[in-house]
Amino acid sequence: MRRLWLIFAQAVTVSVAVLFVLNTLKPEWLRQATPAAVVAILEAPAGAERAPAAGSYAPAAQRSMPAVVHIFTTKGGRGQRHPLFDDPLFRHFFGERPDSAPSESGLGSGVIVSPDGYVLTNNHVIETADAIEIALNDGRKFAARLVGRDPETDLAVLRIDSADVLPAITFPAGDSLAVGDVVLAIGNPFGVGQTVTMGIVSALGRSQLGINTFENYIQTDAAINPGNSGGALVDSAGSLVGINTAIYSRSGGSLGIGFAIPVSIARDVLEQIVATGEVVRGWVGVEIQDLTPELAASFGYRDASGALIAGVLRGSPADRAGVRPGDVLVALDGETVRDPRAMLDMVAALPPGKRAVFRVRRGAEELDLDVAVGRRPVPQGVR
Repeated sequence: MRRLWLIFAQAVTVSVAVLFVLNTLKPEWLRQATPAAVVAILEAPAGAERAPAAGSYAPAAQRSMPAVVHIFTTKGGRGQRHPLFDDPLFRHFFGERPDSAPSESGLGSGVIVSPDGYVLTNNHVIETADAIEIALNDGRKFAARLVGRDPETDLAVLRIDSADVLPAITFPAGDSLAVGDVVLAIGNPFGVGQTVTMGIVSALGRSQLGINTFENYIQTDAAINPGNSGGALVDSAGSLVGINTAIYSRSGGSLGIGFAIPVSIARDVLEQIVATGEVVRGWVGVEIQDLTPELAASFGYRDASGALIAGVLRGSPADRAGVRPGDVLVALDGETVRDPRAMLDMVAALPPGKRAVFRVRRGAEELDLDVAVGRRPVPQGVR
């Protein structure tokens, strides 16, 4: 009995030793010897495509994302030369030093608006750039050239040259955007890569924000962050309805108040820049301000409608036509002027050289003045 016990103990010891050696040197042998658990997975038939979930905006995003691009800008700096660099003894020991400072870089977004390479973006994205590079959603990169820009609406048009037809965004058939419509904001926030956020149209016709000269913004709560500037705001069908431009923020991030330039304005600027390289607007040479109820009462007016002429530039079209400070413009070519913003837009839309009838309220009488519209001066620094 004792002998059998010794044989059993030796056999167990040898078996444990063999398992230890195999587990250390050839563990796969033990795994192959152990039957693996099988998980039953149901797969869709080959070639079947997943249908978008009900209420999904994936088709709109997929339709518009290829046309939204990333814009990378660089600006070479130039530092101030130190007087020691002009000392021959200093140069002998330390050599020549370059005058340039490190270059600055920036990023933003843009929208391909035609298959032949025209790109819409914000002027503030590229206004100080010495070099512009555009990266498409598929990874292709192109050097871009500036076609023209319009600082007064904060829009710019770029052009990239490609032998291939480029993916262009679709413009809507009409201007039917309404408060409450769902919109998607597409861009490159913080440089993390192309991102789509969703929201609704919070308001239309936002102005007097102090962002640009001509303001008629779409307000949305779709998240817009730094880097989204110049990107696309699209509707639920994937059509372009605006160019994302600015946010209201105290932290630098999105607080749900973003602003986009309507596609109607963007399209007009695009067509003018492509045709002539610039945007031409009408101008009459007046300073205007709101006619508040208090001001209206001081002038003896019963209502506060119209635009108060606060100043007239000497020698300007308005000056030559007899417009005076204190006049209130109430109509232009028979169309009622509601406020200063409406007047600014109406005058800017007039072609230079056109003669327009300004109806002004002066004291107790109304006068019709014939004004020869001039050309709005180009803002300083625009090339």
